[in-house]
Amino acid sequence: MHPGEILWTVVIGLVVVGVVGYGLSIYNSLVSLKNNIGRSWANIDVLLKQRHDELPKLVKTCEGYMQHERAVFDRLSEARAALPMARTIEQRAEAESELSRALGGFFAVAEAYPDLKANLSFLQLQSRISEIENQIADRREYYNDTVTTFNTRIQQMPDACPMCPVLIGGDHVWPSSCDTAMWLG
Repeated sequence: MHPGEILWTVVIGLVVVGVVGYGLSIYNSLVSLKNNIGRSWANIDVLLKQRHDELPKLVKTCEGYMQHERAVFDRLSEARAALPMARTIEQRAEAESELSRALGGFFAVAEAYPDLKANLSFLQLQSRISEIENQIADRREYYNDTVTTFNTRIQQMPDACPMCPVLIGGDHVWPSSCDTAMWLG
């Protein structure tokens, strides 16, 4: 082989290895972002479960005071019952949003009961749920940022290779209409 042919073969080989390596690094970084989405949703899910664990305690504490407010308890119960039926993140976000609205209504009605507002157990539960709601809002923001970064990456060059959306797929943010309101306090 002629030295010029060897040089061209080496250069072409290095270019091929470089292109393949660059493609693999893009793919791996997208997989990492996709895994961050899953992890950030799992963090939200932990907080949602903690909030759900507090709800029976809250209802039990308030039932004696709010005997004439059956509709508030029913709405809260219906919102909690809808959660197991939610299969996708979008359905879960909507169900959680409904639960947040029901809790907001619940605490709004509780304001009309001075004895309840003075109950130490109620105040502790209200404070704990408020703290969880704040953490959910923070984690949802991180989740949405991660999803947005991922979706942007798979739509921009050079990450938008023809197979990336097929191999990895986009994801959905938690819509702002599902805000966990700051109604506790």
